[in-house]
Amino acid sequence: MTAPSNAAMSTARTGAARHEPAVLLEAIDVEKSFGRTRALAGATFDLREGEIHALLGANGAGKSTLSKVISGHIRADAGKLVHKGEPLHLRSTRDALSAGIAIVMQETTLAPDLSVLENIFLPELGTSGFLSRGKMRRRATAILEDLGQADVLSLDMEVAKLSAAQRQLVEIAKALALDAELIIFDEPTASLSAGEVERLFDVMARLKESGRSLIFVSHRLEEVLAITDRVTVMREGATVASGLETHSLTQAEIIRLMVGRELGAIYTEREVAPDAEGEPVVFEVRNIAAPPVVHDVSFAVRKGEILGLGGLVGAGRSETAEAIFGLRPKSGGEMWLASKKVDFRKPAQAVRAGVGFVPEDRRVQNIVPDLSVKENLLLAHLGAHRGFGLGYGARQKKVDELLKLLDLPGHRLFDASMLNFSGGMQQKIIIARWLLLEPKVLILDEPTKGVDIGTRQAIYELLQKIAGEGVAVVVISSDFEELLGLSTRIVVISDGRSIADMASSALDEEKLTLLAAPRTSMRKNTAVLSALAVDCGGAGFWALIDEDDLICLNSVVANPEAAPGFSSGEAKRFEETTIPKSLASRGQGFVTEADGSRSTLIVPIRSHRGHDFGWVGLTVPGGAEGYSAEEIRQRIESLNG
Repeated sequence: MTAPSNAAMSTARTGAARHEPAVLLEAIDVEKSFGRTRALAGATFDLREGEIHALLGANGAGKSTLSKVISGHIRADAGKLVHKGEPLHLRSTRDALSAGIAIVMQETTLAPDLSVLENIFLPELGTSGFLSRGKMRRRATAILEDLGQADVLSLDMEVAKLSAAQRQLVEIAKALALDAELIIFDEPTASLSAGEVERLFDVMARLKESGRSLIFVSHRLEEVLAITDRVTVMREGATVASGLETHSLTQAEIIRLMVGRELGAIYTEREVAPDAEGEPVVFEVRNIAAPPVVHDVSFAVRKGEILGLGGLVGAGRSETAEAIFGLRPKSGGEMWLASKKVDFRKPAQAVRAGVGFVPEDRRVQNIVPDLSVKENLLLAHLGAHRGFGLGYGARQKKVDELLKLLDLPGHRLFDASMLNFSGGMQQKIIIARWLLLEPKVLILDEPTKGVDIGTRQAIYELLQKIAGEGVAVVVISSDFEELLGLSTRIVVISDGRSIADMASSALDEEKLTLLAAPRTSMRKNTAVLSALAVDCGGAGFWALIDEDDLICLNSVVANPEAAPGFSSGEAKRFEETTIPKSLASRGQGFVTEADGSRSTLIVPIRSHRGHDFGWVGLTVPGGAEGYSAEEIRQRIESLNG
């Protein structure tokens, strides 16, 4: 596909504006500069009523700047906005809200000392008139239920105590509470896993059906293709493709428009970082606990291995990493580094031992805006350095090597602020900060959050390279495709506990999503399994089944004589269980094992969107005489709700 010219795109846009009466908002020739940096260079955009329109581009393309102009956060230097056919002059976000325009920011704008409830209704707290706290609670609860977070996010919890991903969900809830006519979602899924993304897309689809218009800014192109109607692409502050129908595009075509070139496979073969099965364990965590979120997490990572930590928002992945690094007090557990027992009470101890950590929140936890780029790059060095002076000279050779690796001109080290760089370059500099120290173990929490696909590829290549040099790498990510493509093994964390440790090759996104489901969200499933197991004097289970293998998601055993031979979080081959014949003949009613010890009924389960949710089974001792397969099947299928 050849990128349309600016003139052609402009003609298409103005033509659409003349002939399409349902245009809600237009941005025409918008310009904006910050000092010598030109963020917007004649950007154009149009949004129709009742559509989801993707705004795409590489880091630094101007997407977020244009979004902030439309939402009143910043004022353009030139150009104009047209809203419902009338000029729109925004002096502040209050003006935008009055016009029915809201934004879900990538970097959250919440008040940390206020509760979740107060933050959701923050825009209304500054208005005159009486606010009913009871009505606010009911409305907030309904919004969180829509997002699938009512059981996870307490309305009374202070926002300061939430993880970055949970704060993002509160930001989304705040925008939904405004009941705005136009909502801009700026990287709303950057910290969310597949399950949360699916729920958010359900909410977005309902908003669209109600006539609202949504602008969706995302670097995850598979999401763009799944949820949006049209696509506008920006590059270097200008619009290079406007209002293209999403169904007519492929990922490769969008990437070419975004970066002006083809990209190879984003996940390279593990020739550089091979499966480290035979290598020694470099770092091991045993039964780490750090209440109230982390209860019992264990994993081990080998030399040259990339280990993934998977789970949903609130599962305890980030909190586990913070506890390991000495940022969060531990109440139990042990850690071993290079066969030596360690206990990091503060980050400096971890740094000096050879453990590096890149936290999730780039702005809050990684960057010191008042320091230069060089000073930010050498922050970890200062933590490890002992003696007089800064000791920068000892690192100069390594700094020069990393600058070449990052494709960063040497003079940019002396920029007064890291904020002059795009999010992608900031992230690469933060990772390079730890590579200066040549760590034994490097833990990265959401390393590609909010960066474009080209930068993601560069970060993946960098991680493969350092793993190939023998570093043990631990990656925490809500992007399950990323975990599966990058890791050799994945440890799944749910409700603060590690519940599975499996080879990536044995998993796919659906399996990983189901395996990561929090046990608090399995209450209906567990209730049905328990009722079946007790009523029938047997055992109930929920499993993913693929050829001759299964992964158990949930298991309830009322009678040990009916135990199927696997439990929650275990992966087994059929022959390793006590019901191999039933598993092989699943879906055919009750099947009795060859030795007559057990009989099992296994029923397929699908979501309301038709997604495969695995199989639910009931095992009873002996034969199945006296049991109604049809009645039990109906009880199992009630889980489809």
